Amino acid sequence: MFDHLISEVWLKRFYSFLKGRGYTEIRSFAKGTTSLIFRAGLGEKIFIVKLQRPDSPRMNFKREAEIIKILEPYEVTPRLVDYGTFEGLEYLIREFAKGEIIFYADVEKRHLFEIAHKTALLDRLGIDHGQIQGGRHIIVGERVWLIDFEKAGFRKPKNLTSAMAMLFLSDNYISRRIRGKFGIDGVFLDGLREELRRYKKTGELSGVFRLLSCL
Repeated sequence: MFDHLISEVWLKRFYSFLKGRGYTEIRSFAKGTTSLIFRAGLGEKIFIVKLQRPDSPRMNFKREAEIIKILEPYEVTPRLVDYGTFEGLEYLIREFAKGEIIFYADVEKRHLFEIAHKTALLDRLGIDHGQIQGGRHIIVGERVWLIDFEKAGFRKPKNLTSAMAMLFLSDNYISRRIRGKFGIDGVFLDGLREELRRYKKTGELSGVFRLLSCL
């Protein structure tokens, strides 16, 4: 999967490095614009290893690691295990988020509440994820996880409004499926728009939760 991005010899050295730290069953998992992603085991747990792509000039993992540590008490994102560099490339290891990205998941009412709660929490902490609206960074399973904080930062946050737009207001595959499943009509959508305007002005969240409770 990564042959054209990094040499097999270099990868063998990186795998040996991880094995020296106790990780087993290491295999390629996915690739992003700035990272190569591996899956590995340690004991009975599964972990995600993110490695900076050699062709990426950006080194964002240190900031991502710092944000994950800040979020650890709130269980918004899987726990950080390690951060460092290997032969000049950054790596980050976190616990695996069990579930499916929201694009494929069977979203239930409790998931919608959890997404609203966790994105509003990010807003209150002053952390803007930066990629909520795409849906690829929301994992839905027994619980909801927000992942990949590479582009996150301490700037004016818009996590909740981005999430609600993606789930209900925008015209995309996710919103069409959710509107169909829950029988959402124009009255609900107009009410949500009004409550999101209120939220942006006052930070008041009860109206959004009240609407979700009616689904």
